[in-house]
Amino acid sequence: MPGDTQKFVIGLVQVQVGTDPEENQRKALAWFEKAVQAGAQVVCLPELYRSQYFCQKEDTALFDLAEPLAGPSVRAFQDAARRLNAAVIVPIFERRAPGVYHNSAVVIDASGESLGVYRKMHIPDDPAYYEKYYFAPGDLGFKTFDTRYGRIGTLICWDQWYPEAARLTALRGAAAIFYPTAIGWHPAEKEKYGAAQRDAWMTVQRGHAIANGVYVASVNRVGFERPVAEQAGLEFWGSSFICDPQGVILAQASTNKEEVLLATIDPAHLETIRRNWPFLRDRRIDAFGDITRRFIDDI
Repeated sequence: MPGDTQKFVIGLVQVQVGTDPEENQRKALAWFEKAVQAGAQVVCLPELYRSQYFCQKEDTALFDLAEPLAGPSVRAFQDAARRLNAAVIVPIFERRAPGVYHNSAVVIDASGESLGVYRKMHIPDDPAYYEKYYFAPGDLGFKTFDTRYGRIGTLICWDQWYPEAARLTALRGAAAIFYPTAIGWHPAEKEKYGAAQRDAWMTVQRGHAIANGVYVASVNRVGFERPVAEQAGLEFWGSSFICDPQGVILAQASTNKEEVLLATIDPAHLETIRRNWPFLRDRRIDAFGDITRRFIDDI
């Protein structure tokens, strides 16, 4: 909460995802425990951790991968969170109702209690990222969650390109914003554009940390996934990272290995940065009304 001074340790679990959802869940639970044993108190898994990235193809049969909010992912991680005394962010393919699905993240506290759900607000539609076919846009707004250890926010993947999403989450008092992610290279583009794409991805998120005076933690998957034979597949670039309110990288993962990242969230450091870089103080909220327009046509 605003004014809290308690430090807490966050952990990101960067893993490779296989074709068996049950095995992916068992693996994620094991890595959650590994992160906690290493010292993490709040842990985040990658986007849609329970399956390979199925949005490379439009196929009605793939809706069978979805689960309700009280489904196997949440039940399993509630038990694990209670046993390990750690909070966890569990990204799921949510089946809300027949024909209504979301790309969501459930936040589970160290008690095992579900603190709520965030539904991805920005839904992409790009080659091999056909998410608009599967996911309705989020309708819960931008949220924060008071875990036992500190107040956090979570956004999801494509949300990470939107400064408005980070700003509104920060204004709700998040000390850290988590971005569970599934992002990678198209094989034909990697050589020419790959370095610039990954650099832009890191830069924009570090910018959110700086502009809002918050910690940012982005967790990706690794490995090559080609669930559709007629598609070229995607190479997920890993590179999960945690940065502080000045954009300083505190921990960064490789592009191709499974690993845990840890960093300490220090509210006192956050306070110091905001006192010296008072961007929230100097915002001209009286002049921002046009931000809700699609485009400003001065004609």
